[in-house]
Amino acid sequence: MAFHLLRLPFMDFRLDDLDRHLLTLLQADARESVANLARKLGIARTTVVARIARLEREGVVSGYGVRLGNRLEHAGVRAFCGLGVDAKRAAAVIKALERLPEVEEVWAVSGQFDYMALLRCDTPEQLDALLDRLGQIDGIHQTHTSMVLSRKIDRRSAVAPAR
Repeated sequence: MAFHLLRLPFMDFRLDDLDRHLLTLLQADARESVANLARKLGIARTTVVARIARLEREGVVSGYGVRLGNRLEHAGVRAFCGLGVDAKRAAAVIKALERLPEVEEVWAVSGQFDYMALLRCDTPEQLDALLDRLGQIDGIHQTHTSMVLSRKIDRRSAVAPAR
């Protein structure tokens, strides 16, 4: 078996083939039992437990959650919204965005906008109303919205195997 190492930036930590395979299995089903993981990996359960603990301790695995299935993932209207924000009001803007359940994610970005927000609403009318609310938040001086039509690539659920 080839032994490939992946050096993670900013960390003195390396992932080997077994780590990557374990991460792939956990991303596919984080509720998989340790016994099943051990069987699929061909290693002892105690090794799986130790590997998971190390990955958590090193910050490679930061938590476990639910990934939406196609039924909900494709339901409703999704949009990306670029936000121009006054620097002195940035913290207050983020707090205001945190209170809006339709705001799924917000990233600080470089370029024309200060932040990009991923929005999800049930209907186009609800998205329209949300955009009106965003425009009224003190500190947001510009928005630009693009509705999501379809996803073409999704790499969130798999760790690429070493070559």
